[in-house]
Amino acid sequence: MAGKIESKLAEMGVTLPIAASPKVAKILNWKIAGDLLFVSGQVPRIDNEISFIGKVGREYSLEEGQLAARTSALMVLACIKEALGDMDRVTEIVRIKGYINVDPDFTDVSAVLNGASELFIDVYGDPGRHSRTAVGVASMPFGVAIEVEGIFQFV
Repeated sequence: MAGKIESKLAEMGVTLPIAASPKVAKILNWKIAGDLLFVSGQVPRIDNEISFIGKVGREYSLEEGQLAARTSALMVLACIKEALGDMDRVTEIVRIKGYINVDPDFTDVSAVLNGASELFIDVYGDPGRHSRTAVGVASMPFGVAIEVEGIFQFV
C-alpha cells in the first residue's frame, strides 16, 4: 500500500524513478547518520539515462533548467525511497544544494534550483520547506546541466 507521499506523487501524475547506482568511485547514493539521511548529488535521468547534457543559458533556457532540476529532485526522492522504504518517514527536508552548469553570462542560478525546491514543497508540504544553496559552475560530471543533493530528517 502506498503511503501519503507516494499517493501525492501519483495525484501529481509523477512516476518515481528507480535510484541509479553511482557511476564513479566507490561512493554511496545515500548515507544515514542518526536521524539524518544524506543523499549524494543526483543528476537528471530519464528512463535511467543521463539527460540534460549542456549549460543553462546556452543549450537550455531557465525553464528547461528548472525541468532539469525537477528531474534531479525526482532522483533524490528515489534515493529516499531506496534508503527508508517508506517516504512518509521524512519529517523535515533540512537542506538542498544544487550545482548548476551555466554559461558564464547566466546569472539567474537560484531560479533554476526552484524546479527542485518547488517539487519538494509540493510533495512534502510545509516539512518540505528547506534551507538551500544554488551554485553556478563551469563544468559538471558527464556535462549535465544540474546536480541536486539533500539532507533529510526522518523517524
